[in-house]
Amino acid sequence: MSSEACCYTPGLKRKATTVVRKTRILPIPGEVLVREKEEITADTIIARAFILGEVHVANVAALLGIEYWETSKYLLKKKGEEVEKDEPIAMIKSLFGLLKRTTYAPASGTIERVSDVSGQVLIRESKIPLDIDAYIPGKVMEILPNEGATIETPAAFIQGIFGIGGERKGKLTLVAKTPNEILTAAQLKPEHKGKILIGGARVTDDALQKAGQIGVKGIVVGGIDDHDLTTFLGYKIGVAITGHEDIPITLIITEGFGEMAMSEKTFSLLKKFNGKDASINGATQIRAGVLRPEIIIPMIDEVTESSKFEDDDEKDYLQQGLLPGTPIRIIRDPFFGALGIVSKLPVKLQTIETESSVRVLEAKLADGRHVIVPRANVEIIEE
Repeated sequence: MSSEACCYTPGLKRKATTVVRKTRILPIPGEVLVREKEEITADTIIARAFILGEVHVANVAALLGIEYWETSKYLLKKKGEEVEKDEPIAMIKSLFGLLKRTTYAPASGTIERVSDVSGQVLIRESKIPLDIDAYIPGKVMEILPNEGATIETPAAFIQGIFGIGGERKGKLTLVAKTPNEILTAAQLKPEHKGKILIGGARVTDDALQKAGQIGVKGIVVGGIDDHDLTTFLGYKIGVAITGHEDIPITLIITEGFGEMAMSEKTFSLLKKFNGKDASINGATQIRAGVLRPEIIIPMIDEVTESSKFEDDDEKDYLQQGLLPGTPIRIIRDPFFGALGIVSKLPVKLQTIETESSVRVLEAKLADGRHVIVPRANVEIIEE
């Protein structure tokens, strides 16, 4: 039997050329607005649904001082008619019209219901459109009736290890000169509004605050201090999925927590695409269905007939799994965030500090150290 064994650990992707496919789906049934094979932009609305507006109650009988069953008698508007906020909807006159009592619409909308049992009139606000855009430019490959569509585009694709903030689009703008440079507030300028900034080793809390004030769309950087992240958010982030935070920017961390220089390969790849349009998403989930923050740099204008963006090499790579020579990142303490290369994959189980018997690997880290860690504590870096 071989002295080494193979396994597969899903890992971070870092692709200069690949095919990105995104399925965009409405949360509720609606109307699909694009056609199959149609070329679209990142801002194209793929599908639209409508959410029912809020309901407001006017206590007509009580306000007019009439019996409940008389409500319909004194209405100025009928069921199904539209009304404007503060418009009279019911009125009663007395003393030959000298005295009037009036009920006004509490909101703009449509009269949905008139009750002669409760004496109330229900007004529903206009339906709220719910749109979903393409997020990336490309070609519509499949239509999902009443739900959405799948879009495909040739692109560079980079995953981070952690992120916050949702989907945003903007031009990549290199701010750091080196991958170990700290991104501070002093480096941010008004012209960075609407841009996705590329930093180096760490971003500070004051830089995040200023970025939000300027209108920066996103920041991609190697690391961040836990304290700075908590200060920026206003609370300590939990282990649940991220990406839904109420913040003005999207932040993507490529290496880990602390002052961690961005990988040379990641920095060089982002530098190569400086000034290009990109789509980013900070959504992260480590447990039960891994979801990684992403940077997508469409390359539609650079594709030629001879260009190959199909992921045949990637598929072969994934089938091989974890092998000696595979680039990895450690995702658990005490070596969290460290990069390295697999050197050995012992077959026999080994007992670790928790007294559990697990499969391990030996890796050579970027700083030259040789460490032994559980295989579950690493992820493959796809290149």
